[in-house]
Amino acid sequence: MQTRFSPAQLADADIREADGILRACVHCGFCLATCPTYVLLGDELDSPRGRIYLIKDMLENDRPASARLARHIDRCLSCLGCMTTCPSGVHYQHLVDLARARIARTYRRPWGERLLRELLAVTLPSDRAFRLALSAARLARPFARMIPGRLGNLVSFVPRSVPRASALDRPQVFPAEGKRAMRAALLAGCVQKVLAPEINAATIRLLTRHGVEVAVAEGGECCGALTHHMGREGQARASARANVAAWSSLMDGEGLDAIAINAAGCGTMVKDYGFILRDDPVWASRAARISELARDVTEIIGELGLDAPQAPRNMVVAYQPACSLQHGQRVHELPKRLLADAGFEVREVPEGHLCCGSASAYNLLQPELAARLGTRKAANIERLQPDVVAAGNIGCIAQIARATSVPILHTAELLDWATGGPLPPALARRGTGGAAA
Repeated sequence: MQTRFSPAQLADADIREADGILRACVHCGFCLATCPTYVLLGDELDSPRGRIYLIKDMLENDRPASARLARHIDRCLSCLGCMTTCPSGVHYQHLVDLARARIARTYRRPWGERLLRELLAVTLPSDRAFRLALSAARLARPFARMIPGRLGNLVSFVPRSVPRASALDRPQVFPAEGKRAMRAALLAGCVQKVLAPEINAATIRLLTRHGVEVAVAEGGECCGALTHHMGREGQARASARANVAAWSSLMDGEGLDAIAINAAGCGTMVKDYGFILRDDPVWASRAARISELARDVTEIIGELGLDAPQAPRNMVVAYQPACSLQHGQRVHELPKRLLADAGFEVREVPEGHLCCGSASAYNLLQPELAARLGTRKAANIERLQPDVVAAGNIGCIAQIARATSVPILHTAELLDWATGGPLPPALARRGTGGAAA
């Protein structure tokens, strides 16, 4: 794609980055078939190629973001399916992130949208604020259908009960069982440890059983993905710097072999810290090192080798690959192979390349499109008649659970159970798994 940026514009590092990305695009349109919003809406401007044209026009003409551009960029899930299918290697992720930041700086949204985005940016990245907000919102949950607009949708996501905070998420070290093979820091997360603390518990058991010493660092916080996807650069970078500082303290102490991450959306973000903080003279080199160390939990277990399962589970598992894992991190076959090695019958979900509609806070900001994608995903899952669904991201788990009665668990929970851990709570509540144990 030909671009027409002036020398003065190209003096800006972000514009230089955008110029390189835009020039890589050859207008081929391969991205259309793998874009969830284009599949649903059939609108060229709701495809990666159409959004690229809108972004190019805004940047070349150095104009503020318009309501039209904001609408089509807001509809993008950042699922990155287009990057997997693009034959030219267009780095759409960085381009759309740049566009979101410019929208946040130059476009004034209607007051209702501003209020909702501010509410999400304050509560979701903080486990304490999120827990408090959920406790308060539970009072309104019975009336969710009577509350109009996005606020009613927001209330409908509130769970019937909020698990107690887990002591495992506090800063501490969990020693490896047997000979130590690796030392890893665990990203404890924000939303996940409030909604499903059993995921971190299963991850710690799984890793320590396989010889990993697990450290939860003092000062770690939200990875920053939630605010990054809303264009709030300052807040996202502050979160990134906080985590880099926390993990660097562990690196400077006993050292680290990996950063273990069990939320795929967070993994994609942390693996991009080196790029996000590339121009920060204080943090750039350490951020790049942190990105190199970042691993999805399945990557760590794959490297170490899965222990032999304690007993065959005789269960059909529908594996739903999180977009951030398969497209953002290019981890495709490994989780399925580990589940099969653990004794499960693994079936791939049809249209597994299409997003379920969670996409960070997308299901809260674009509820209608997210609901359509969630319903489509659930229908594809149910066609397989599985006993359980496995996914590697809390957003996917929460989104899909709204649309199907099939139990859905984190991949780490199933691997933990198969190699000696307890029956996952979601299966215990349904009385599932006893015969297979």
